[in-house]
Amino acid sequence: MTAIMLTRIDIQRNMARFYGLDIQPTLFSERSLVRECGGIGRPGTVRVETLRARGTADVAYCQVVGEASKCYR
Repeated sequence: MTAIMLTRIDIQRNMARFYGLDIQPTLFSERSLVRECGGIGRPGTVRVETLRARGTADVAYCQVVGEASKCYR
């Protein structure tokens, strides 16, 4: 699975935001769901959730993408 990067730019509201999501392996054969969000051109807030199985990480990834895409339409 590849990383996803969503952006929302609304000039009338002076809004320029991004949301990134990726699954990355850990050193202990687990997977980390890495989320980053913030203003475009600024450092974002990063959250890392460690999950034991790749399948569990894939399900969490799809759920988060579904939620985020509703906000970034």
